[in-house]
Amino acid sequence: MTTTIASQPEFLLLAQKLGVRKISLVRDEIRQEAGVSLDQPIQQAAAIAVLPNPWAGKGVDSDLSEEVEKLAPVLAKVLADKLIDALGGADNIEAFGKAGLVGTNGEVEHAGALIHTPYFGNIVRELLEGTSVLCFADGRGIPSQSIRVPIWHKTHATSRDHYQTMDVYLADAPHADEICVIAAASTGTRPFPRIGDRRTDGNVTTEILKGLI
Repeated sequence: MTTTIASQPEFLLLAQKLGVRKISLVRDEIRQEAGVSLDQPIQQAAAIAVLPNPWAGKGVDSDLSEEVEKLAPVLAKVLADKLIDALGGADNIEAFGKAGLVGTNGEVEHAGALIHTPYFGNIVRELLEGTSVLCFADGRGIPSQSIRVPIWHKTHATSRDHYQTMDVYLADAPHADEICVIAAASTGTRPFPRIGDRRTDGNVTTEILKGLI
């Protein structure tokens, strides 16, 4: 018997039952760069979930796996769905990335636990129809700070034109005993990319340093 994936509202309810305090979405539409209009606006979006840190105060030898398996797939589904809705479908998404921030009462490993395993990354990648490993940022944070989330091509991680970032402002999170989990995506390249990539690069080695001084 084939089991279907539950609907988006059902996953949102499950996320709430798992303690998610807040889900938010930031969307940018880039229309000009250096005063020049783009032929096609570039859309970026970041979906953010804020939840209690289940490992706060438990010590550096605590096992993280049980909570990871319970929380990370739900977060991945909810955040990926938000990006798909915001950017007009997975087909419109060309690049993606992720980030995690832990509050001051937690370990950086707690943020990493919710974004760096297959229980999060594989789900986001599949739902956004990618094959690349998701680039990432993680660390410790406090409310009212920003994080710069890196993004690259969802199927060609070495596509230099798609290397970009999105600045995400977190107004009230993470509290000391919370974790913020972020998935981000873009519909295109950086504005006016023109530095080439590995298909056009020459053979550059340390030989070019000789004779410079």
